[in-house]
Amino acid sequence: MNEPQRIWTAAAVIIGDEILSGRTHDKNIAQIAAWLQVQGIRLAEVRVIADDMDAIATAVNALRIKHDYLFTTGGIGPTHDDITVDAVAAALGLEVVIHPEARAMLESYYETRGGLNEGRLRMARVPAGADLIPNHYSGAPGIKIDNLYMMAGVPHITAGMLDGLTGSLEGGAPLISEVIGCWVPESEVAVLLREVEKAHEGCQIGSYPFFREGRVGANFVVRSTDPDQVRSCIDTLCEGLGESGWDFTPGGI
Repeated sequence: MNEPQRIWTAAAVIIGDEILSGRTHDKNIAQIAAWLQVQGIRLAEVRVIADDMDAIATAVNALRIKHDYLFTTGGIGPTHDDITVDAVAAALGLEVVIHPEARAMLESYYETRGGLNEGRLRMARVPAGADLIPNHYSGAPGIKIDNLYMMAGVPHITAGMLDGLTGSLEGGAPLISEVIGCWVPESEVAVLLREVEKAHEGCQIGSYPFFREGRVGANFVVRSTDPDQVRSCIDTLCEGLGESGWDFTPGGI
């Protein structure tokens, strides 16, 4: 009997009063989840928290132990309310220091942009012993220490930092998914979905109902790390839908 594949997991802490107030709409959760999936890592948990030292430290200490990887976004900029570095250092019991390589990066970046001032130098602060995540957009690097990755809150900068990490995190097989759409109330096929999923070990079937054109339907997403299992599960699901008299659409509706 084959050993079950290890599933590598990650959590994300999205930091910022502006997210919680609704002034800013977070885009980082989706792009972190998509990037992790390609690395063979599943985003298992997300917390959105305020710019509060204790809240950040509590979330970091809980999630870095629970998961293989922890990502934070927000709070590593140049202003007084960018407190993520301080909170993480407190959570880890470390001092905050100026990283010499980060300082050099910022000096080079701001050489023709007014120079390095006190606010900009804050972006070179890291928990003692941390390494850097490259940032080709604004000069200020992200930070990595142990299994914790601290990134910017600005989505396109976060995307660049994720790109810089590509291939550097250990994970399992990437998750594969296929979609089947059907004009059917999901309650009509709940038993079928459960039976098909039970018959295909390692597959998950998600049901996502919708209401369009005056009628109800659902998209069924089959996920697994095994492409053969996905195909078998899709075939069995389509066969079951057809036998019950429901038309279906590969790729979703």
